[in-house]
Amino acid sequence: MNLIDDLQQKQLCNGQHAHHHAPLIRLGVTDLSFHRVTAAVVAQVMHLMGKRVELSYALHEANFNRLKLGQIDLLCSAWLPHSHGVYRQEVETQVTTRELGLHYEPYALWGVPDYVPEDAVSRIEDLLKPEVKQRMRPIIQGIGEGAGITRFSKNIMEQYGLTAAGYQFRTGTQADCVAAFESAVSVRDWVIVPLWHPQFLHHQYGIRDLQDPKGLLGGKDKAVLLARERELAINFSPEQIQVLDNIVLSNQIVAELDYAVNRQGMTEDEAAANWLAVNPSHLTTWLAPLLNPTNVTSQEVTL
Repeated sequence: MNLIDDLQQKQLCNGQHAHHHAPLIRLGVTDLSFHRVTAAVVAQVMHLMGKRVELSYALHEANFNRLKLGQIDLLCSAWLPHSHGVYRQEVETQVTTRELGLHYEPYALWGVPDYVPEDAVSRIEDLLKPEVKQRMRPIIQGIGEGAGITRFSKNIMEQYGLTAAGYQFRTGTQADCVAAFESAVSVRDWVIVPLWHPQFLHHQYGIRDLQDPKGLLGGKDKAVLLARERELAINFSPEQIQVLDNIVLSNQIVAELDYAVNRQGMTEDEAAANWLAVNPSHLTTWLAPLLNPTNVTSQEVTL
């Protein structure tokens, strides 16, 4: 019997195992692979607590709007305070939200393959050097509108004079961004990739961060589960809320999960289930308030 089976037998949900009688938890997920696989971990923990979970996917800003309108109950994952802080402020004009857990600590970056000599390109303004412009691909392929890295990149293009110098920033899907980078690397072309941590490309390639003296890429964020506070109190007991707050992953863990999806052919659910099965100590720690409710103080679970 594995840990998950064992935990289910302990009736963690205090009799709510009849999933069909449990409230439906609407979990909004940012529609990028590493967000999807992180949400799969969160959803499996909710399942262990006897919840029915409906996952739905949208891009960054749209998800925050859905949270504001009450179309979803929780969002996985919000990058706060920098990348998505402006979106959360808009939500807070209508409803109170609460941060839970720490899924990882992301940060945005502009990078180049590590075979691009560092003495030639170490800072963003180095892209303006005539000898670098001759070697560097002029198209900088990003991801979707609304992403923090997209907003930052558009500002970088103007503030560093890159548009005037002939570079072009393009939005697209994550697949477009990855394909543009891998296409260049396959022939050892010089290329700029607007990226972030955690992301599976870092597992396969050496990517060197470019220094950003103007500080336009923001700081290090915290990726958290963001909940509408009212619905949180309705749908979860204080001990269950503490479990959600206990979910702590890391950049390395999420990159590993993302790699399993993008390079090993697993579904998000398969990657999450596999990781939880081989890392049972994480589940034990997260679920401790249900295994031993006396571990939870009233202060910790006050809404």
